[in-house]
Amino acid sequence: MQPETQNQSPSTRPKQRRSTAIAATVLAVCALGLLAACASLTGGKSGNAQVPQPAKPVDLDRYTGRWYEFARYENRFEKGCESVTAEYAKRSDGLIAVTNRCRDGGTDGPLRVSEGRAKIVPDSANAKLKVSFFGPFYLGNYWVLDHADDYSWSIVGEPSGRYLWILTRAEHPDPVLRAELVRRVAVLGYDTAMLRQTRH
Repeated sequence: MQPETQNQSPSTRPKQRRSTAIAATVLAVCALGLLAACASLTGGKSGNAQVPQPAKPVDLDRYTGRWYEFARYENRFEKGCESVTAEYAKRSDGLIAVTNRCRDGGTDGPLRVSEGRAKIVPDSANAKLKVSFFGPFYLGNYWVLDHADDYSWSIVGEPSGRYLWILTRAEHPDPVLRAELVRRVAVLGYDTAMLRQTRH
């Protein structure tokens, strides 16, 4: 028995090709929608329904260097991480090199390193960046919501309110600073009960 397509006239074949192309396009759009929905579900619970805009401009020369993670909202890509550091360095092409390190499972656990890059969002006074750890796509939002005048601490978030990081230059900030940073996060509208302090 011959395939049915061989018995069709040449005039019906272009229509069939168009139908196949339309079906493929619909499937691609549905797949992209499913991926977007999955991405929105993996971020976890939002701790701030109205994330504020960054309060101050950022001097990149002073912001670069090593930061220690004091606390964060738990997230899937840092699950189990302790001794977390983030290091930023200006590149010759205008981008920012990003190197994140953590100890998996405890302060003596195996080292995990992630390297990426960030670009400044135009007209953001350097307070908003788009970050990429995977190929050419800059998908991650990095907003410096507030920082010390001497760049001794920084509070970093993004528009959804699902992610939050409190960074300090000191590996072990003193109790007074710790309390002040938690207070500042609360003033920004974040649920401080969701904070997870990082061990170093």
